[in-house]
Amino acid sequence: MVALKVEDIKQFTSGLFIGTTFDRFLVREADIVTFNAFHMDGRIRPGYYTQEEIGEKGIEEYSPWGTMKPVCFSLIKGKRLPGSFQIVLQLDKKQTQRFLTDRNLSVRAEQVGGLYLNIRYENGELYCVTGTSVNFFTLDKSLDGAWDEAVKQFFKKNKIPVSV
Repeated sequence: MVALKVEDIKQFTSGLFIGTTFDRFLVREADIVTFNAFHMDGRIRPGYYTQEEIGEKGIEEYSPWGTMKPVCFSLIKGKRLPGSFQIVLQLDKKQTQRFLTDRNLSVRAEQVGGLYLNIRYENGELYCVTGTSVNFFTLDKSLDGAWDEAVKQFFKKNKIPVSV
């Protein structure tokens, strides 16, 4: 786990809420505080999509950020800054498998509960904190270290200035 302080909040939030930088991630949950506190569970409700839609669109258990982004953006846009927001993003199953394979990690995809990016804006500061979840006990932290480095490289690739 690594906490990265975002140096250019305006650039970051533009990429988050307007651009496509984070669209490939799934949303576990989002909390936005403006004139009210809004909580969104990213879990897709059973029965909402047909089995055909699920197959055609590759719909997983959670909504992609690209789908929820307009709703979240509508809550924060305006003349006033939000009081705070927290968004928990997760790498989808396909990307998780690719991540593990590309890095020759010994963990199997079905053993990974999630590779997370926790985004938190509060008191005029924005932090991104990495996280991993596995469904077995291990002292091996190679997955954690690889995910931390991958997120740092993702930010560098997308020209998002951060400090540790």
